[in-house]
Amino acid sequence: MVHTIPPRIRLLLASGAAAILMAGSVTPSAGAADDGGKKVLTVAVSQSVDSLSPFLAQKLVSTTVHRLAYEYLTNYDVKDAHPIPGFATEWQTSPDKLTWTYTIRKDSKWSDGQQATAEDAAWTFNKMMTDEKAATANGSFTANFKKVTAPSPETLVIELKKPQATMLALDVPIVPKHIWEKVGDFSKFNNDKQFPIVGNGPFIVTDFKVDQFVKLKPNKDFWRGAPKFDELVFKYYKDGDAAVAALQKGEVSFVQGLTPAQATALKSAGNIKVNDAPGRRFFALATNPGARSKDGKTFGNGHKALLEPAVRKALFHATDRRALVDKVFQGHAVEGEGYIPPRFGSYFWQPEASQKIAYDPAKAAALLDQAGYRKNGSGKRVGKDGKALDLRILCHATDPNDKAIGKYLQEWWGELGVGLKVDCLDNVSDPWIKGDYDLAFDGWSVNPDPDFVLSIHTCAALPATPKDTGATDNFICDQQFDGLYAQQTAEYDTARRTALVKQMESRLYDTGYMNVLAYPNAVEAYRTDQIKSITTMPAAAGNLWGQDGYWSWWSAEPAAGDGGSDSGSSTGVVIGIAAVVALAAGLGVFVVMRRRSTAEDRE
Repeated sequence: MVHTIPPRIRLLLASGAAAILMAGSVTPSAGAADDGGKKVLTVAVSQSVDSLSPFLAQKLVSTTVHRLAYEYLTNYDVKDAHPIPGFATEWQTSPDKLTWTYTIRKDSKWSDGQQATAEDAAWTFNKMMTDEKAATANGSFTANFKKVTAPSPETLVIELKKPQATMLALDVPIVPKHIWEKVGDFSKFNNDKQFPIVGNGPFIVTDFKVDQFVKLKPNKDFWRGAPKFDELVFKYYKDGDAAVAALQKGEVSFVQGLTPAQATALKSAGNIKVNDAPGRRFFALATNPGARSKDGKTFGNGHKALLEPAVRKALFHATDRRALVDKVFQGHAVEGEGYIPPRFGSYFWQPEASQKIAYDPAKAAALLDQAGYRKNGSGKRVGKDGKALDLRILCHATDPNDKAIGKYLQEWWGELGVGLKVDCLDNVSDPWIKGDYDLAFDGWSVNPDPDFVLSIHTCAALPATPKDTGATDNFICDQQFDGLYAQQTAEYDTARRTALVKQMESRLYDTGYMNVLAYPNAVEAYRTDQIKSITTMPAAAGNLWGQDGYWSWWSAEPAAGDGGSDSGSSTGVVIGIAAVVALAAGLGVFVVMRRRSTAEDRE
């Protein structure tokens, strides 16, 4: 889910100079001291929680919390992401693949002591099927469901309208019926007023403050075993430099989304381990294809020129992806091509040589000429109406990637004769949802099953009306893409489904609504004097933050000592990160982020 960081998803504040490494070992200041020596695992996060309701949340930080607080029917194996038991211990399907029967585990309880049963799962899915507001975050998973019943506490039966290949990858948190059936308007209930929140996952949410923290404690009755830390805290940092400084002082245990400069400096610091692994995320340039809703109404103020395929293609031909990987990501990324990152081997798609939109400024200029946007005496591209071709791009104010890439685009597109205003905002969601943008920096984390990140570009994901919020990422609605999506959803044969997914990626590439710029690495770090061991996913060359499951935080084992990040007992080398990123040098950061509905990161 997510996520969606989410976009997808998912921030560090750029400053004007390079990081300064200050040698020497010092004693860091204490965090929130705990007289009882409580082992606290504090994770620095760079985005706000959009909602603690599993029916609404799409930011990665939010869906990460939900993976910890609620069970899903199935989970993903930490080694290779194949489906394994979760809330369901086993499953079987009818010969026609239209009826799925899940056996629900007997040893799962809600944190208020009540037994968790198949009735909870049936209620969760039925609510999403009958209340569009409850389907905001994960409605694509149940859109094909015909009927869901619980004939017994340990039996869940899902009947489908047609075969559905995602039945072992339903990334939907199962909620307690006896709690959630009391909720009225699901579009307004954020699940953030009463604590602890009742769940049946490895952790229990105990407290939350907007733009400050989410606190969780171990679920001592979790069937797989309780986590080893006494408390888990997701602590919000708007400024990535501050988060890294907190890591150096021992105030936090883990930081994700490191810049290349930060990662380099931290590698030489004591008691800190840097993890730099292939990521599950893509970073893209999205164009406004004309915001619309299911009722046929158009809205927003997107530039009409971007409705022309030749104009979109020209802009992409004038974008040097290789340079962005080298200069912004500093090599901590792979050049973008298809929609699914190379980490997901079989689904990874690359355009044919004749299809590829390569960096070619001359071709970009020719395309604009042919489209009727020619240069005037001042070197500006003007349309047939005589108006200059000036565009806007939504930029996350706290994301140096957006800012740095925006500078390059202004330079490259400026040479082409196209003006670009980089609108860096603290909240890009509002104008995005309203369709008030021309282009935007976009990105999502991809799950082992790609169904969700494909579904957000279908016509069904559009908002019901201009006033509603849909599951769409970017208002794309293409009948050919939709037809392929329907086919892959119903295809159980792995090879045939993979081929259909690649056709979808090809179609998305050809429409030119999105241009995947890069697949950033997961660059993160943790204190080894606070965390003795922790599990990456996948086990070989995997990430810790934003996993498809709860493995990292559930498995984390405290290091021997006085406590975790609250104890203030760690020592180490401190890095002065008052100015980590120099925009002029093009330094950037991979940020796993997610915005609600139209945000960049689906988990």
